[in-house]
Amino acid sequence: MTAPLVTVIVPAKDAGRFIGTTLETLTRQFDDDTSLKLVAIDDGSADDTGEIMRRYAERFDNAEVIVNPRPRGLATARNQGLAHVEGDAFCFLDGDDWMQPGRLPVLAGALRELGCDFVRTDHVTVKGAERRLIRAPFTRRGVAAAPRDAILPADDRSMVDYPYAWAGLLHRRVLDAGLAGFRDGLFTAEDRPWIWRLHLKAASFAVVDAPHILYRRGLNDSLSKTLDRRQLHFTRALGEVLDLVEADPQAERMLPKAVFTVLALSSHHLVRARRMRPAVRRELRAGIRSLLARLPRDQAAAAITRIGGPRRRVLARVLRAADRA
Repeated sequence: MTAPLVTVIVPAKDAGRFIGTTLETLTRQFDDDTSLKLVAIDDGSADDTGEIMRRYAERFDNAEVIVNPRPRGLATARNQGLAHVEGDAFCFLDGDDWMQPGRLPVLAGALRELGCDFVRTDHVTVKGAERRLIRAPFTRRGVAAAPRDAILPADDRSMVDYPYAWAGLLHRRVLDAGLAGFRDGLFTAEDRPWIWRLHLKAASFAVVDAPHILYRRGLNDSLSKTLDRRQLHFTRALGEVLDLVEADPQAERMLPKAVFTVLALSSHHLVRARRMRPAVRRELRAGIRSLLARLPRDQAAAAITRIGGPRRRVLARVLRAADRA
């Protein structure tokens, strides 16, 4: 069998309302059906997600459906898909999102012509009838660049603040180099260390224009709205970011960006914690205190001035608690 041009990894849990639309858009990518391999992962769904996946798998020349009896989380499900990649390029697609027709041929062509390790794109958020274009924060378009050159500046939005794993296409050599995987068992923020690893260790990337990927927002059952213990995993994910940066030859240059990222996301979760159950809230705050205790105090002090309003006051209290601990 001829190797596909692109392998698409689609993990989903209880996505029966949307997974049909997601998979239908994959049938509208290439004129030649052998150009795409589908790897669908039913991550412990209690609805008809797996049944719909199997039905669509019959429409592809090359497709696999992996079933987890119990949910293992998005990071682990994506890793399961990575083990089944064929061909020179692969991408991720979440089970409630979809692609415009012809997106993948454009990305595969750009990856080949530019000789990049990975390409990234803009995306469109969808909330009800509202659609909004979100631009990848890199000014140069359609040219190969060094990924670490897109990490800074520390005080403005950059490509490591655009962590969406599904917003692009990656070359097989990224997988072979061990850069494409996620930390098994992470249920949230799994894409933060993933994007930092790519930008610190890959050789080249580009931001390119292509037919859009559409990302659903505001779903009541999305993990971003969930306030249970899975949200605690973000401290593990950001701890991994600090590990990556501290081990880098240019750690001193990159650390201010990582420090600001840790503080900004910690402040976000501290504000949300007010709506959590007390036991979960206490555990979250303890995890954040341990995370903030790792930060160089001079850099933390400089970064916290760029975080405004109530979040700055909340962070200041937690930093003082971390110092006392």
